[in-house]
Amino acid sequence: PLCKMFIKEIFEGKSPDSFDDETLATINKFFENNLNVSESSRQLYIHRNTLVYRLDKLQKTTGLDLRVFDDAITFKIALMVVKYMRYMEQMDF
Repeated sequence: PLCKMFIKEIFEGKSPDSFDDETLATINKFFENNLNVSESSRQLYIHRNTLVYRLDKLQKTTGLDLRVFDDAITFKIALMVVKYMRYMEQMDF
């Protein structure tokens, strides 16, 4: 119940599963590169402005700006909670 409330608050009722593969790959690469826009865009083989656009689009849908450390941590924890919830569902808890 607490996990579901947290996810509902962070993603404003939407499911994080609603993110497409490209968005999830972008987010993961951005986290891998310690929120570094230039390095992330280089590794994703996209223009820096394309990455900024994707991050802006994500901010509009979630209200979280992943370039801001506190928002990035909140988002990362939310993704980890979703992963945990999926695991618990598979284990029938």
